[in-house]
Amino acid sequence: MNPTVVVFDIGGVLIDWNPAYLYRKLLPDEAAVSAFLGEVCTSAWNEQFDAGRPFAEGIAALGERHPERVALIEAYWLRWHEMLGGEVAGTAEILRLLKTVGVPVHAISNWSAETFPRAKDIYPFLGLFDVLVVSGTEKLVKPDAAIFNRFLERAGVRAEECIFIDDNAANIAAAAALGFHTEHFRTAEALEARLTALGLLAHVEEATA
Repeated sequence: MNPTVVVFDIGGVLIDWNPAYLYRKLLPDEAAVSAFLGEVCTSAWNEQFDAGRPFAEGIAALGERHPERVALIEAYWLRWHEMLGGEVAGTAEILRLLKTVGVPVHAISNWSAETFPRAKDIYPFLGLFDVLVVSGTEKLVKPDAAIFNRFLERAGVRAEECIFIDDNAANIAAAAALGFHTEHFRTAEALEARLTALGLLAHVEEATA
């Protein structure tokens, strides 16, 4: 069966987020940025916030290990909004179109419960989702099957009814294993073509004709 429900990831699909955007302002060159994000404020360190750890706790613990970098570490929270690079071109418009024609649109996102409200203030389209599952609130993270099952229970849908869109291959594989249709996100154009082929955006053309 073709899917009738669209489930978005957010970071990397709808919003461009990258800590390097901030640290390029604070460190002298690209090599220093890469070293800092590879050795101090690493992706693994950030993932604990996606899993529900408070920023204050994680920053304090890391600052004790790197006392000479405390100001840079604290900037991860204080200047977090400077890691946002804007909307990913085209995908928010696809979300709005799906919503306009009545296709159910949901989201499953690995995101801190503390910073997600800040993102929502900047990007009002994040309020369009019918069901939104944020990892930091649930204390469950992709690609763990538990967060997908939490979403299915909350939305009252079956995996085979949904197409899940994510830029992360591991998350796509986890969703596929549970029976979701999937789209490994690359561009809005490719996503639009896939959703049109599935009939999910065909109604948009009819509505605007």
